Amino acid sequence: MDRIPFGISRLDSMINGGAPPGSVVLLAGDIGAGAREFLYTSAAMNALVDADPELFDLYYGSLDDNSVVPESIHYLSFTSNQPAIVDEMGFTMDEDIVDAVAEPIRFADLSPEYFQLSPVPTEWYAHRTQDITSLGERHDRRDVLDAMGDYLNENAAGNLVLVDSVTDLISAASENMDWSDITMLMKGLKKASQEWGGLILLHVNVEALTDTQLGRLNDAADGTIRFRWESGGSERDRAMIVQSFRGVLSRLEEENIVQFETEIDDDGFNITNVRKIR
Repeated sequence: MDRIPFGISRLDSMINGGAPPGSVVLLAGDIGAGAREFLYTSAAMNALVDADPELFDLYYGSLDDNSVVPESIHYLSFTSNQPAIVDEMGFTMDEDIVDAVAEPIRFADLSPEYFQLSPVPTEWYAHRTQDITSLGERHDRRDVLDAMGDYLNENAAGNLVLVDSVTDLISAASENMDWSDITMLMKGLKKASQEWGGLILLHVNVEALTDTQLGRLNDAADGTIRFRWESGGSERDRAMIVQSFRGVLSRLEEENIVQFETEIDDDGFNITNVRKIR
């Protein structure tokens, strides 16, 4: 069966090449525990396959026989534009990687739709090349969820889409957007993704959620990968747990894998050790 690689070499090798096509995966993490770095690395490595095969071979290695690289990679953000995200990626991985993939990755900046009904001054999020006055006066203002849906309809089929982040949508839940709208969108996304056949990764900061909210997001996704800090003596280590995942978790359970130790290195997010049931 074809799989879409996550771009994390050791993880892909353990799950037959990646995620089943049509999957929606929630990357739920403590702040700084690796969820966003996983997102950056996934985008970069999938783009690097064609952008610079030699660098890909150096930092990732060989693709699994089941791996099918998505045709295009789309990075969708509600609060940042391409330069800001590329700069952040530069803190996560080697500059050569970032330089090679900055152009191939297609960045979608939905900050105008996200901020336009808020008290945030238009000048803070509008590009200087835009007519700020007309942007503020336009009558065809779209809800940010509508804008997200439209973008996915046009670009998600067969591709890798990274959403950064669901936390921003939760923060915006107010009289203009209800929490139930967000969970309903996620459920619809799960259904649509089965037809699109790509891979959608949704980043969320668990510290911004209640247990009930996190549980509802888990239910609306095909899989949840949890990132958290583990205390060991005087040090803290990053850990990753595949909490649930259709078509993937059973493979890990066969190998008695319960937790991954991880780190952030020159090639981004990495798995350094695997803890098994003793």
